[in-house]
This record gives sequence, structure tokens and C-alpha cells, in this order.
Amino acid sequence: MRVSKTKERCGWAQGKGRDYQRYHDTEWGVPVHDDRKHFEFLILEGAQAGLSWATVLGRREGYRRAFDDFDPIRVARFGEKEIRALLRDPGIIRNRLKVAAAVTNARAFLAVQKEFGSFDSYVWGFVGGRPVQGRRRTLRDIPATSLESDALSKDLKKRGFKFVGSTIVYAHMQAVGMVNDHLVGCFRYRLGARPRG
Repeated sequence: MRVSKTKERCGWAQGKGRDYQRYHDTEWGVPVHDDRKHFEFLILEGAQAGLSWATVLGRREGYRRAFDDFDPIRVARFGEKEIRALLRDPGIIRNRLKVAAAVTNARAFLAVQKEFGSFDSYVWGFVGGRPVQGRRRTLRDIPATSLESDALSKDLKKRGFKFVGSTIVYAHMQAVGMVNDHLVGCFRYRLGARPRG
């Protein structure tokens, strides 16, 4: 999908560069039903904690390379040697807690897959299997958390996940289309439930 220059977008995607607009136009809010993509966003949203999304998005390729194309099986096998190497990698956010959390989360992710058949089945159960339609008119209308993100955050923490507070989880839900928080005036709002491609 090509990035539109003339269509109205959510305010957070305006004037941030083509990569940011492309992310808004083609990914954010589109329902994800692929476990590897869920794992990618778990790593990236956790890395964002305390930083801007633009910072993380700019390092996405570095994360893809460093975390074996977001393969949770491989990341779950990372030990102290791999963590030390990641902490020297300028292509990612070199925060020990965040890097260690990615490895911990890979192991917890695999446990969820084993229990539920897929992470996708597990996570979408928190919204009844369908995207929550936000119907937001302004950026101020978009909440930082929801009852669903509170519940999912609590359950993820119980399962051993790290960097999964309700705000981070809500951002994950927005990114993977569990919540359609495109503003109603945004051209993507009506397209929010369409698959990628």
C-alpha cells in the first residue's frame, strides 16, 4: 500500500516523516493474527517504555536483525552471552532490563502458545475476538489504558511477562488492531478491520 499524501490522518502521524506515515497508513490498527508479529510488537512496545515510538520505529530493522527476525523460539534460547552482545548493539535500545525482558517474554510467550494453541487465540480472547471500535474524535479522546488492557496486563504479569503494564499493553492492542483508535476523521478509520496487504 502506498503512503497517501493528501488523505486526512490521525494527528500523531502528521509531519513525522514517510516511515511514520507508512506505519500509520499500512500497519497501525490493522488486526494481526500472526504470532510472530504479536511477538515483534511485544518486544517493540516494551522497548518504547519511556521513549517515543519514533525512536523505536527507527530501530525496527536493528531489532529484527538482533532478535532473529522476532522468532520467539530462538530468542527464548538467548543466554547471558547473547544478552551482553545485544547490549553492545547500536541498532537497538541498549537497556539491560528491556533486553532481558525480551528474553523472559519469549519464554512466557512459548508457554502461552503451548497452553492456548497460539498467542493470537489467547490475546484476542480479551476483546471477544473482534476489534474494539474506539470512535475517537480527537487525540485527547484516546485513553492510555482500558478495562481490557488492565485485564490483559494483569494476566500477562501473572504468566511472567515483563514490561507489560496496562499502558504498554494498550499500545500493543492499538498496534495489532485489537482496538481501532484511528480518529473517525482519519481515512484509516473505516479500513481498520481490513487485513494487511
